[in-house]
Amino acid sequence: MSRRLRDLCRPHAETARCRPGEMHLEGAAGKAISLARRRLFVTGAVFLLAFGAIGYRLFDLSVIRAGVEAEKAQRAAGKTLPPGHRADIVDRNGIVLATSIRAWSIYADPAHVGDPGRTARILAHIFPNQSVRTLAAKLQRKSRFVWIQRQASPAAYQQILRFGLAGIHARPDLRRAYPQRALVAHVVGTSDVDNRGTAGVEAGLDKRIRSGGRPVGLSIDLRVQVAVREILARSIAYWKAIGGAALVMDVRTGEIPAMVSLPDYDPYNLQGVPKKARFNRNTLGVYELGSVFKVLNTAMALDYGVTHLRKKYRVDKPVPAGRRFIRDTHPIAKPIDTGTVMVKSSNIGSALIGRQIGAKRQKAFLRRAGMLAKLPLELPEAGQPLYPRHWRPVNTLTISFGHGIAVTPVHLAAAVAGIVNDGVMVAPTLLKRPNGRPKWRRRIVSSKTSRILRELMRRVVLEGTGKRANARGYRVGGKTGTAEKVGRGGYRRKALLSSFVAAFPMNRPRYVLLVSLDEPKGNKKSYGYATAGWVAAPAAKEIIERIAPILRIAPQAEEPRKSRKQVLASAAPAPRKRARRSAAPAGSGR
Repeated sequence: MSRRLRDLCRPHAETARCRPGEMHLEGAAGKAISLARRRLFVTGAVFLLAFGAIGYRLFDLSVIRAGVEAEKAQRAAGKTLPPGHRADIVDRNGIVLATSIRAWSIYADPAHVGDPGRTARILAHIFPNQSVRTLAAKLQRKSRFVWIQRQASPAAYQQILRFGLAGIHARPDLRRAYPQRALVAHVVGTSDVDNRGTAGVEAGLDKRIRSGGRPVGLSIDLRVQVAVREILARSIAYWKAIGGAALVMDVRTGEIPAMVSLPDYDPYNLQGVPKKARFNRNTLGVYELGSVFKVLNTAMALDYGVTHLRKKYRVDKPVPAGRRFIRDTHPIAKPIDTGTVMVKSSNIGSALIGRQIGAKRQKAFLRRAGMLAKLPLELPEAGQPLYPRHWRPVNTLTISFGHGIAVTPVHLAAAVAGIVNDGVMVAPTLLKRPNGRPKWRRRIVSSKTSRILRELMRRVVLEGTGKRANARGYRVGGKTGTAEKVGRGGYRRKALLSSFVAAFPMNRPRYVLLVSLDEPKGNKKSYGYATAGWVAAPAAKEIIERIAPILRIAPQAEEPRKSRKQVLASAAPAPRKRARRSAAPAGSGR
């Protein structure tokens, strides 16, 4: 036995000794065992390296590269948006007015819906705008596809995933977002579930916006828009009017930094919105604007040379106009000159001047001033002016003081801007113009006529019907206009449209402002009157004082008052001269 143990425990070296329990074999058996051990060690090392590599790869993919791949996916998603992407709409300072955000359109495969009743109840809870009955009917159809909710929010989609509803699926979509809501609703407009523009700039520039390129920059200045809307809304409430409109226009570039029509609407809640709230009074509504037209009447008479500032008119007797008579609200017993006719807003004097102009020249001037055609604005809501088909002498008389012709507020603002802008009219636009260059320009009166009208408009504010519009430091000029609205059987005496058109500063006009209140009601403060001088002129003053600093119009010292003789001396009778015409026809867009 001891010999056998010695045979099994022989050390490789003569001086070595065996440790208890250790075997060292010699010969072929020992070599085989040693080779097997080496092979087993190598095999184990190979397996260890292989599993280590696999583990590292799994760790790399699941942890290290997960964030990187997610970022890549987000960047790729931003570049490859779902069909229907629309370009952003921004104001002139880059503030977003409309943008596209991610959404989910939910649909169902009725064949795979297990319990239509339960599924309908859950969906009705997620989408309160739909009834259980309607949803159940959709889920029981025989078709394999039915829409449940277009452009649903990600939160709604997460709820659907949480419930795990069989047969309910979703696809990525885009939804239009309007962060300014009602503030610019009539300008920006809306789009439908198929991401096609349906109103406003969204519709007017639909092709450009759907291209998904660079943001569309508007001329709107959101700061000015806020100020105009706040003051107009307050004036409507104070005078208990049924609505109102206001706009600001740059006389040199044609850009419109503010355009407000009230009542307005929230583009997120279109269901149940009355038509009058979606109606853009500035561009779609056509109105007889009353005495603000006297600015045009006086300008064309001076420019045609049919009158001059020294010429006197007797305004103490009514002027026959067909079967009716033209009268003044406040009769003036003594003869007055051409300038006073406008400053005191005499209907009789304006009619006498209009008679001198004649129908042919009156119509030609109004056409040149863009008053007889739609304006080429970037909105589909564009009103067509209404004017006599047959321009009779009686029409010439009534149009001279703003009755018998209906235009939009934008029409009037653009024409007045042309008169005060050295006689050069430019195209009104809601787009920010590159380098401040207008789309087209057209001379409508001479520089001299423009200068005279600026002085007369300033006199209207200093000593005429527009005194309540005198914003000190900004040299405001303007003209009031109070028109009776047309109703069944004729004009409605108590239903007034009271408007005030202003330009500032009159020594170097830069902006035109038009404010209009629909059916204002007089009160004790106004002695019961609801005329433009009482209701629209004060609103214009407040707006100018608020927006002038925003528009970088610095206040100036009040100019020295000119006497009547000085005004007459600076405007000697002009020779008969026809205003130069542009090759671009009115409303051509060039």
